[in-house]
Amino acid sequence: MKKHFVAIAGNVGVGKSTLTTMLSESFGWEPFYEAVGDNPYLADFYKDMRRWSFHSQTFFLSRRLRHHHQLLHSPNSVVQDRSVYEDAEVFARNLYQRGNMSDRDYHSYRELYEVLVLFLPPPDLVVYLKASVPTLLERIRKRGRDFEREISPLYLQQLNELYDAWIEDFTLCPVLTIPADDLDFVRFNGHLDVIGDQVLEKLGVEVPCVGH
Repeated sequence: MKKHFVAIAGNVGVGKSTLTTMLSESFGWEPFYEAVGDNPYLADFYKDMRRWSFHSQTFFLSRRLRHHHQLLHSPNSVVQDRSVYEDAEVFARNLYQRGNMSDRDYHSYRELYEVLVLFLPPPDLVVYLKASVPTLLERIRKRGRDFEREISPLYLQQLNELYDAWIEDFTLCPVLTIPADDLDFVRFNGHLDVIGDQVLEKLGVEVPCVGH
């Protein structure tokens, strides 16, 4: 079978990691997860965002690019938790717009990102999980991560707006937008089946989801 590369995109708490896991299990694909714990700038970043935002975002970009390179060389089909594009188009842009990254740092970061993307083969498909702020807040509350307790509705709304703007202009590969407010693919297998079928249809694959 043809090798496929699918990236799962979406805001904090929307369910990217869970969907990555469940699709990888359904299709027998190799999952690649977002890793944030080894960022040596993260503690400094939260203390002084303007000073350390460039360093932290550059580290995230380098790690995402390394993962992108690794998954491109995987012999198996892969599904990735968060794409390399979101770091720049959503999170770094948000830091800049909120005054937490200087003009000089932001433009240097964008130059690095844009040059690297020129040489980076895109995914076959981006799955964009889209949810409202109340849904995101409820899911963040349920998973109970201490460092996420202070996330504000305004911050999530700003990210949602940037996600929508990015997806609207994204042309590197097809995009499948999944309205996630009324989906619970953890509790209801049928919801996962619907998403899986849509993913396969977008990829041009006729193999049904496991369990049909």
